[in-house]
Amino acid sequence: MDLYAQNILDHYKHPHHQGVIAHADAHYHEVNDTCGDDIAVSLKMTGLKIKEIKFVGEGCAISQAAISILSEELVGKTKAEVLTYEFKNLEKSLGIKISERRYKCALLGLWAIQHALEKYKI
Repeated sequence: MDLYAQNILDHYKHPHHQGVIAHADAHYHEVNDTCGDDIAVSLKMTGLKIKEIKFVGEGCAISQAAISILSEELVGKTKAEVLTYEFKNLEKSLGIKISERRYKCALLGLWAIQHALEKYKI
């Protein structure tokens, strides 16, 4: 198994930043109806920057590893930066080529974070 696949399995088995933020500034629940992956995110903001991300969810290794990786990578980023974050950025962070069948799985957490930010108003 290559290093990147091992990274995904590690994040899947030992997800980072799992949980719910009490008194979150923004939150969103996203479900992938095609496979049943389920992610709910909560965000703590400092102005327009993400201070903290937590999530709860169930699903495949790709969906859960992706949100775990994003929960680390997007802290400190601005709302504008995260709203322009794209699939190619996530695929690079995951370190593997994502097949068309796994596209929605990989993006589920990002979509949840982006939707939470769209609802966030200062």
